[in-house]
Amino acid sequence: MRKSHPQSLVLLLLASIVWGFAFVAQRQGMEHIGPLTFNGIRFLLGAFSLLPLFFLMKPRFQFSKNIFKPLAMGMLAGIALFFAATFQQVGIIYTSAGNAGFITSLYIIFVPAIGLFTRKKSGTQVWIGASLALTGLYFLTFRQRFEVQTGDMLVLISAVFWAFHLIILGYLSPRFDFRVLAFSQYAFTGVISLLLGLILNEPFSASALQQATWPILYTGIASVGIGYTLQMIGQQRVRPDHAALILSLEAVFAAFGGWLILAETMDHLNLLGSGLMLVGVIVAQINFGTKEIPYE
Repeated sequence: MRKSHPQSLVLLLLASIVWGFAFVAQRQGMEHIGPLTFNGIRFLLGAFSLLPLFFLMKPRFQFSKNIFKPLAMGMLAGIALFFAATFQQVGIIYTSAGNAGFITSLYIIFVPAIGLFTRKKSGTQVWIGASLALTGLYFLTFRQRFEVQTGDMLVLISAVFWAFHLIILGYLSPRFDFRVLAFSQYAFTGVISLLLGLILNEPFSASALQQATWPILYTGIASVGIGYTLQMIGQQRVRPDHAALILSLEAVFAAFGGWLILAETMDHLNLLGSGLMLVGVIVAQINFGTKEIPYE
């Protein structure tokens, strides 16, 4: 049975903060280059930003024959990451920011739901917490009449892949060096994205790349290099269903970032939604006196 460790919960919270502020950068980057090209460059940048950890972080990494298995496992996680990031980035083009934010965070429901089919059931407190967080997410992101668009369906598909990515990392993170897992999945996602961008002939030029420099730098180094790595370290000692709830707080920090950076307003419904999401995360960690259901 794996219990959520407080320090790991803090790392996941930090990841949600980084991702929340990255949403604006992702939107800005799409104004200049295609989604596959954007993802390709930022994930490769994130991969190479991790290289110093192999030599500066203790224990210093030792290359050996044993590296092939974690590399392969990282590529497995990279498959889910590639589809999640691609469907989300393409979907953002065709839907509103509010719809995209709400639908993406549906992984807070998909993770425990997938667990039902894999015999890794979530406890009552997780379902209560997820329901509270989902309600809060609605109030936080709902700005106008909800209309289903093509982009909404693409983002919904990405939410399913984000859920699978969380579950895969929940299994792999405690078993392998997070540096190898991180580098492998980022590099895999970056290379495949760039190749598909070239095959599909996405528009690309030096001037467009220059205009997208700051969004790429932030989403590459901060969102990928730091955010996803914090997620992997955090998930070493946190159940995937608990991790999904904490990471869903990125919607709260995205709203806060919009208020702080873009001068967007936060009304009483937004504040209510943020509060409900926070309460949902706390409730998911409470033991109601019943035996916790093992997730592994």
